[in-house]
Amino acid sequence: MKILLFGKNGQVGWELQRSLSFLGELVALDSHSENLCGDFTDLVGISETVRQVAPDIIVNAAAHTAVDRAESEPDLARTINAAAPAVLAEEARRLNAWLVHYSTDYVFDGSGSQPWVESDPTGPLNVYGKTKLEGEQSIVQSGCRHLIFRTSWVYAARGGNFAKTMLRLAQERETLKIIDDQTGSPTGADLLADVTAHALRMARHNSDISGLYHLVAGGEVTWHGYANFVIDFARQKGITLKAQTIEAVPTSAFPTPARRPSNSRMNTKKLQAAFDLHLPDWQTGVERMLTEVLEKQS
Repeated sequence: MKILLFGKNGQVGWELQRSLSFLGELVALDSHSENLCGDFTDLVGISETVRQVAPDIIVNAAAHTAVDRAESEPDLARTINAAAPAVLAEEARRLNAWLVHYSTDYVFDGSGSQPWVESDPTGPLNVYGKTKLEGEQSIVQSGCRHLIFRTSWVYAARGGNFAKTMLRLAQERETLKIIDDQTGSPTGADLLADVTAHALRMARHNSDISGLYHLVAGGEVTWHGYANFVIDFARQKGITLKAQTIEAVPTSAFPTPARRPSNSRMNTKKLQAAFDLHLPDWQTGVERMLTEVLEKQS
C-alpha cells in the first residue's frame, strides 16, 4: 500500500510520518520538496504529483493556519485551504483512493456551551474558518472516500505552542493576563496521528466508515485554566517561575483581526463509536508534552 502525505513538517504532519510508516510505503512532502510538488499554491503541480505517485491513501496535513493573517490574504488562504483539497479530492475519486483531511471547530460560530456535533449548522466567524469549511464541502461533494477530522487547540512538543509561550512569559513577568471566555480541549498532534493510523486500518476493510468526525482530547478547559495547569506542572517539576498572578480576562482584552469562537467544545461520540476508541483527557497529553519540553530546557 502506498500513502502520499502532504505537509510533512507541520506539527501534525511530523507525527503522521511516524504513525503512517507502519501502514505501507510513505511518500512525505512539504512545500519545498524537490522532484514532486508539495506546494499547495501550485494546483496543477499537486494534481500531477498525485497522478505520478498513484497512492492508495492521500493524507492532507497542509493548511494555511495563520488565523489573523488569513484576514489580509483571503485568496491565499482559500487556495491552500479550499482549492487544493478540492484537487486532492478529485484525484482521490479518480484513483479510488482514500483522502484524509483535517479541519477545525472554526467552521462553527462558537455560540452556546454545548459540544458541537458533526451535523450542527456551520457559521464560521473568520476567513480561516470559511476557507476550511469550503475545503470540507469540496471533499464531500467530490464523492471520494474520505475521513475528515475536525479538531481544535492543536499542540506538539515540536514547534511553538500555547504551553511553551506560557512557560516563557511566566519566566519573564510577574503578572500574566489570559483569556477566560474561550473553552476547548488541547489536543496533541501525536493523538491526531495515532487515531488517523488506527482509522485508516479500519477504513481499508470498511468503506462505510467514510465521513466527517470530530477528534479532540477528552475534557474541556479555558485558556486561563490551561495556563494555570501548565505553570502548576512546571513548578511541581522544580522550575523557578517569576509569575505570581495569572489574571483572567475576556477576549475583548486582546483585539485581533480575526474573531475567535467562544465555544470550541466538540462532541466525539461518533468517532469513538465508529472506530472503537477511548480518547484520553487533555491533561494526559499536555503532561507528556510538558515533560519533554522541560527535559530539553534543563
